[in-house]
Amino acid sequence: MPKVNVYNMSGEVVREIELNENIFGIDINQHVVYEAVKNHLANKRQGTQSTKTRAEVRGGGRKPWRQKGTGRARQGSIRAPHFKGGGVTFAPKPRDYSYKLPKKVKRLAMKSALSSKVLNNEIIVVDQLNFDAPKTKEMVNFLANINADNKALIVTGEKNINVVKSASNIPNVQTTVVNTLNVYEILKYNSFIITEDAVKKVEEVYA
Repeated sequence: MPKVNVYNMSGEVVREIELNENIFGIDINQHVVYEAVKNHLANKRQGTQSTKTRAEVRGGGRKPWRQKGTGRARQGSIRAPHFKGGGVTFAPKPRDYSYKLPKKVKRLAMKSALSSKVLNNEIIVVDQLNFDAPKTKEMVNFLANINADNKALIVTGEKNINVVKSASNIPNVQTTVVNTLNVYEILKYNSFIITEDAVKKVEEVYA
């Protein structure tokens, strides 16, 4: 089983814990990770792009010139796609890009992402994360104490408003809770900071 140190908010090692090997120590499946990231980005797309076809552009009802005798190519409307101000060929229309992944694929992708953080020594487990009040300076000091990277994801077991607000003004630092954790965010940030109670919840969900 992989073992990691547990730090306090001062950056001191307080103990060592064993992580569940079936979650934090599996062989990384890069393909399912790719599928999970692609699915996440597709589901985030708004799909609100819209342009007009030649049938929807205003004007163009009259034939621009007679069919024969002018020496020019025959035309039926000045709103054809090759005219300035004309419609768009195969115009994009609002659509839903979202789709679902099989549960087994999502679970395997999450386990692979978590295992990659352990393998790359990018996981930092803290015993607890509590702030008396929202203080950006205290969060900056905490990140410096644990030697976190500039791009850090902080995962807690339950939503903590003081933690969220303390990190909200720090560039490239994101907070989340276990039940909204996703593969894309895990891979996006270099330091994966997770509280000890959040580790237990992850192991409960994915065991």
